[in-house]
Amino acid sequence: MSGFVGRRVELGVLEELLTAVRDGGRVGRPGRAVSVRGRRRVGKSRLVEEFLERADVPHVYFTAVGGSAASDLSGFAHEVAVSSLPGAAQAEGFAEPQTWDAAFGLLAAALPADRPSVVVIDELPYLIREDETVEGALQKAFDRTLSKLPVLLILVGSDIAMMERLNTYGRPFYQRGTELVVPPLSPADVASMLDLAPADAFDAFLVSGGLPLILEEWPRGADVWGYLEHALRRPTSALLVSGERVLSAEFPTEVQAQRVLQTIGSGERTFSSIGRAAGGLQATSLQRALGELTSRRVVAAERPLSATPSKETRYWVDDPYLRFWLGFVGAAIPTIERGRGDLVLETVRRGWTSWRGRAIEPVIRESLWRIADDRLPQGTQVISAYWTRSNDPEIDIVGADRSPVADKITMVGSIKWLERKPFDARDLASLIKHRAQLPGATDDTPLIAVSRSGCTAKGVQAFTPEDLIAAWR
Repeated sequence: MSGFVGRRVELGVLEELLTAVRDGGRVGRPGRAVSVRGRRRVGKSRLVEEFLERADVPHVYFTAVGGSAASDLSGFAHEVAVSSLPGAAQAEGFAEPQTWDAAFGLLAAALPADRPSVVVIDELPYLIREDETVEGALQKAFDRTLSKLPVLLILVGSDIAMMERLNTYGRPFYQRGTELVVPPLSPADVASMLDLAPADAFDAFLVSGGLPLILEEWPRGADVWGYLEHALRRPTSALLVSGERVLSAEFPTEVQAQRVLQTIGSGERTFSSIGRAAGGLQATSLQRALGELTSRRVVAAERPLSATPSKETRYWVDDPYLRFWLGFVGAAIPTIERGRGDLVLETVRRGWTSWRGRAIEPVIRESLWRIADDRLPQGTQVISAYWTRSNDPEIDIVGADRSPVADKITMVGSIKWLERKPFDARDLASLIKHRAQLPGATDDTPLIAVSRSGCTAKGVQAFTPEDLIAAWR
């Protein structure tokens, strides 16, 4: 597949910032900065490249490689010298910079003062790890020079935690730039890109995680099995290699964090069960690994939502693509490499219904958040789930006025995500029973049902895949 899909909001943010640069902004300070963050392989660089192509202004695009500070300084100077900036020719004659102060001075000399330009520094976290003075040098260059020029500075990074810290109080670049988060392509984007019906688009989203590289090799109109039969026979497919690259980049040395992540990906959700399945990790080591995973937004930690406090924390893989890769692909790569992708495909088929039933839950809750306000009960400010240690009851959807402890429960719901099995009167009876066990809910608390195959029960507000896809548009 070819072409650029989605990202209207993100492109709009970048275009507005460039417009502000063109208009001059504050007196004598037209320069703007934006930090762009998102998971690896989610399409951040492709977004910026598309923006540059549409903007059609002089620019320089530098990508750090993380080898050493000296090599990245040399690479930065080279990119400035061969860029479309008006002063690029003069930069080529300068001595190679030995510090980032000198490198940013070289950049400033190449930038135009009479028209807009764009500077992109991709994989900024690599530079910060190599040289802790980079942030201070960047702040000094922006305050003294770049902000006085009509330039848009775009800082890109995949280390989400580090990019978030870039704009926190006490850091050199604090409050100097706009923050832009690039999420995976949405289920609606997937539906448009692959020409799929809403239910099939959600399946494709669960497998691909909305990663453009995977979707670009997905045959248009093919359902999940049509794609997997092809992808699981190719050791070089994006579906296989993306997971390995994400893990090696995110956790190059953190062996315990990788082991804990793989354990959660295999289906373990509680602290004690994760510790046992990860080889009997001690509580302190497990807590440290979970802290690392949650701080990087790879794993989410959630507590039950009700009117009563609870410590029953559950963990799940927050990245939709990694949920599938860890569940079915990662451990099976040797099997695929020896030409037996058919065995892996059969494993996916056997476990698909059960796995999908769990994996779709956070996606549906986020989709409901995007439903028009007039379709959700009034006062709904948070949507989560409820469970007990014994999983009796376990409620898929709980809406409330606040979290983690609600003053008012605004709705209680169930997810039925099966082919040819609608939400029926028996499912409604079970939901009513569970509502009675939810602290803070009453007999008047509204009931909702989200079903892949429709709803035949009366007295419950139903949402279909079509409703959920529409919510993302």
